[in-house]
Amino acid sequence: MAEAHVSKREIGWRLWQQLPLLVVLVVLWMMLWGSVSPLTVLTGVILSVVVTRVFYLPPVELSGRFHPVWFAVFVVRFVIELFEASFQVAGKAFSPRPLGRSSVLAVQLLSRSDFVMTLTAIAVSLIPGSIVIEVDRAGGLLYIHAIGADTDAEIDKARSSVLLTERMLVKALGSKDDVEKIQ
Repeated sequence: MAEAHVSKREIGWRLWQQLPLLVVLVVLWMMLWGSVSPLTVLTGVILSVVVTRVFYLPPVELSGRFHPVWFAVFVVRFVIELFEASFQVAGKAFSPRPLGRSSVLAVQLLSRSDFVMTLTAIAVSLIPGSIVIEVDRAGGLLYIHAIGADTDAEIDKARSSVLLTERMLVKALGSKDDVEKIQ
């Protein structure tokens, strides 16, 4: 059996790609223990390395591109939408009228990036009144449950909101190819 030779440069690149995941796992470990002691950091590093070796995750291709202005625009829009949706859902919860029908809709994303698709799904799910119930990675589809979206106009508004979220994330973090697709 021939062994595959892996260069030091390739090992360094793999470590660099996994570094954000390792850091997040260590921080999560420290948050779970509620401690930032050397022992907690050391056990977090050991555990994160073991977890990433035992449970294989395909590497997420990052674009290496970050646009701070578009990221700030995304964050501001997200916070505004978060507050608006919170009050709308609270109003529906306390309203004496029946809620009405909700909808499950498929949203075709423009980007095929796993990173952008994941961030879009997370952002949409964090907004009250909508949640991602299914992701078709191969087809680039998000299936969204939208509360109270029972007319065509409300369904189109929910779909447009998801696509706007994706567009802003692509402009902030997406690859050059994805940016060209959304133009």
